[in-house]
Amino acid sequence: MSDPSSALVLDDLQLRDFRSHESLDLEFSAGSTAIIGPNGSGKTNIVEAIGWLATTRSFRGAPTDALIRSGAEAAIARATLHSEARELLLEAELPRTGRARIQLNRQRVARAKDLLGVLNVTVFAPDDLELVKGSPGERRAWLDQVVVGRHPRNEVIRADVDKILKHRNALLKGCGGRLDADAGFTLDVWDTKLAAAGDALGALRAAAVAELLPHVQRALEAVAGASHEITLRYDAPWFDGGLAASLTQARRDDVRRGVTTVGPHRDEIEVMLNDMPARTHASQGEQRSIALAFRLAGHELVRSSTGVAPLLILDDVFSELDDDRATALLVALPGGQTLLTSATDLPPQANADHVVRLGRGS
Repeated sequence: MSDPSSALVLDDLQLRDFRSHESLDLEFSAGSTAIIGPNGSGKTNIVEAIGWLATTRSFRGAPTDALIRSGAEAAIARATLHSEARELLLEAELPRTGRARIQLNRQRVARAKDLLGVLNVTVFAPDDLELVKGSPGERRAWLDQVVVGRHPRNEVIRADVDKILKHRNALLKGCGGRLDADAGFTLDVWDTKLAAAGDALGALRAAAVAELLPHVQRALEAVAGASHEITLRYDAPWFDGGLAASLTQARRDDVRRGVTTVGPHRDEIEVMLNDMPARTHASQGEQRSIALAFRLAGHELVRSSTGVAPLLILDDVFSELDDDRATALLVALPGGQTLLTSATDLPPQANADHVVRLGRGS
């Protein structure tokens, strides 16, 4: 576990030609910073830039080209961070063509995974309602974010599963429904690799779900302001017997369909609220509270696993919450550095340490 004194604080952010921002320099408080501005002022673009520096991906799922301001050839994002032990300069140049160029303290970062754990972030955005009412892939992505946040090495396992699945599916598709001896031998090789990586990822996910549940329950009660019983279950039919056995059993069907039909890419996180499926039976307000509880629970599990609280980002959350839920959220916020964005003044209980105001078109 990391020494809490090593927790990094985001000091400032510089953006050049990133989304709508031609040139923007911002400073942040070690406590809470509120960024307030009307719709269209680029608040979420700021949050997206911070998230990209932390993960080299847009939490909105946007391609690199969409992050570059119209008419510009590249976007620049630069952040300085500090702790009691060190200072860091994190820089990224995102060109329209070619790979992004990333530097940490002026040293080239060759692989995106080498940045994992440098700046952990937890982002809650209005679209997070999909964590509850959306497809299983939304919940798998959230769970994997928590798993990787607990230790960067887990990203290697997650990425291996994706890579092996691509190779296996390409082989199955190329077979055209018929498996000759050579293809069968190659499929055996991919099955062995997928079973090992899949079992490892399944174990990480199952452990995380079990540890997340009490955090989700506490966060939900705090945010919803009422007593609700929530249960989470990692629904992976292959898990108990191991992936190797399930792949063998499903091989004929996989060859016929040309795709891998069992494995971590098909898993679900079943969410029940008061013994009913939350996706179909919870109200939208309840679903939003559950989504918030998911983010806060993941934040707490990463903090307890690493000893370092991630940067908590709440992007335009208050526009989606009624007064009672907004107040309950503010009371339930964990300690550490927090960034809030809003189109209007924050509720009085927010008590932001630093306020940044943006005008339209900033």
